[in-house]
Amino acid sequence: MHFISFTDLSRDEIEALLDRAEDMKRMRDEGVYSDYLKNRSLAMIFEKSSTRTRVSFEVGMTDLGGHALYLDPASMQVGRGETIEDTARILSGYVHGIMVRANSHGTVEQLARNASVPVINGLSDREHPCQALADLMTIREKKGRLAGLKLAWVGDGNNVCNSLILAAAEMGMEMAAACPPGYEPDPEIVAQALAMGGRVKITGDPKEAARNADVLYTDVWVSMGEEDEREQRRKDLKDYQINMGLIRLAKKGCLVMHCLPAHRGEEITAEVIDGPRSVVIDEAENRLHVQKAVMEILMR
Repeated sequence: MHFISFTDLSRDEIEALLDRAEDMKRMRDEGVYSDYLKNRSLAMIFEKSSTRTRVSFEVGMTDLGGHALYLDPASMQVGRGETIEDTARILSGYVHGIMVRANSHGTVEQLARNASVPVINGLSDREHPCQALADLMTIREKKGRLAGLKLAWVGDGNNVCNSLILAAAEMGMEMAAACPPGYEPDPEIVAQALAMGGRVKITGDPKEAARNADVLYTDVWVSMGEEDEREQRRKDLKDYQINMGLIRLAKKGCLVMHCLPAHRGEEITAEVIDGPRSVVIDEAENRLHVQKAVMEILMR
């Protein structure tokens, strides 16, 4: 079994995984550790650099009694032309799981097709399912439930937005995404969510998305690999910022989320991200706990 897309898990499986992640968080807070993955190894392939993904997976494997190996193309033969297919087969003979943070979703799918061990999508250009799991865990911690809540996305309809659309549909949440023309989420993802019975609204108006929202969520305007588009993106997205104006349109007690790193003054104001409604630090920590639960389920 792999975890490539959010929909690789059923709603019941997600609820059970979140329960397990909460158990693991409580155990860690109490100083209780386990050896559920003793003598097991995770290969971590990074085509894109990371803080949260690398640290959370590496620490997670240590917490579970296992070992994580950091690999990048420059230190692997794939950087000299070895195929993804061969890489997947060879690593499968050494390790018990593969996590990949890839430029292309196709790379993740190729690894999964050819690996005989579980493959975890640590990020691709299409989805970021581990981030969505951490987001759900955080929302459930703070709100006590998921079903019936409204999540509003403001900004670039990127990979995180795609996974949240699927997550909302799976868990009975309403999702509204406000994006400028040309920055909408993947239409195939939206169609998939609608086919699942999801309530998804794509709009160009941040105020419409934010109105009566339980959660306001944004991400950077310029992601890794888009640096050449920086000035155009800043121009196109300048009106898509989470600020106190949108906070006032959302429900009282709304949560503010960001998958980080954040650029204060661009996609979100410092007043909001550093204010009382922000749960971004809890959200970042919860990457560790949900990923530990994922690894335990897939690799034990």
